Amino acid sequence: MNKAFLILWRIWFYALAAFPVVFLFFPLAFLLLLPNGYRYVFWVARNIWAPFVLFGSGFWVKRVNDFPSDGTSYMLIANHSSYMDIMLMLRMRKTPFVFVGKKELVNIPIFGYLYKRAAIMVDRSSSSSRFAVYERAQKVIQKGYSVCIFPEKEFLDETILLNAFKKGAFKLATEHQLPILPLVFLDCKRKFPWYTTHGYPGSLRVKALNIISADEVQSQTIEVLQLRLHKQIKTTLENDPQGKAVEAIEVWKKKTA
Repeated sequence: MNKAFLILWRIWFYALAAFPVVFLFFPLAFLLLLPNGYRYVFWVARNIWAPFVLFGSGFWVKRVNDFPSDGTSYMLIANHSSYMDIMLMLRMRKTPFVFVGKKELVNIPIFGYLYKRAAIMVDRSSSSSRFAVYERAQKVIQKGYSVCIFPEKEFLDETILLNAFKKGAFKLATEHQLPILPLVFLDCKRKFPWYTTHGYPGSLRVKALNIISADEVQSQTIEVLQLRLHKQIKTTLENDPQGKAVEAIEVWKKKTA
């Protein structure tokens, strides 16, 4: 894809992502005022917003293995290499989950208002904010929801396959006795990376790794879980038969050489 088309494609993506949020803002804002309104907001995000953006951008989702379909509350984690990761994660689970995300997104007009009320926000520079996440997560879990965190410390460097993980997701899983469901997004780094210098439409494959049971989470230290799951996800990316994430790194290096 040439540079001009890539830029237009990205603009089209932002338009697709913004349109349902603006169009449905008032009913979504109303639902978030209700005690259990988030369940309906999640349904809209999963069944309307996510497929609208994915298909409209030229992507379709492919699960490469079986996914758990029970109503268990999980700590959901995955590698984070694209804006499409949000939409992919929404398509992976029918039962509601809540994202834990950075506070800065509140500053986005319109979207920020909904985000503030739908997600668990964290100010990484504030220890009190990080502590408050545990209390908010407890309320979410009591409603039967899962929690989703992208645990990489930094993720904008296109030359790194998988950055080191932060401890937050594993602390939450341990604190609230949540089983961990690790997912691997195999194609996003190549087909829709953070920067506009490369990418193309096509299938976006997702692989579910073995669930770490709540008992196993409790029996291991946070540091062991952190390193173990990082290794599992990185190895899956490295051993992908199509090698799209590894290919993305090589493409990026050639373009910046």
